[in-house]
Amino acid sequence: MAAQSSISLQQKAKSLTLSTPVQATLYVSLCALTLWTVYFTTYPAIHNATHSLRHHTLSVSCH
Repeated sequence: MAAQSSISLQQKAKSLTLSTPVQATLYVSLCALTLWTVYFTTYPAIHNATHSLRHHTLSVSCH
């Protein structure tokens, strides 16, 4: 009985994790985190490469 409920719980967890809304949320979160990192980094190589992008989008002032 316990093995059967364990398998059922695993199947439910798997179907929830692989559902489209969960995947879409994870994708949007990853994209947002990447953009946040690029826009607000102070690492010189990335800052210099995205300098004009920052000014053109008017989202982040960097000086």
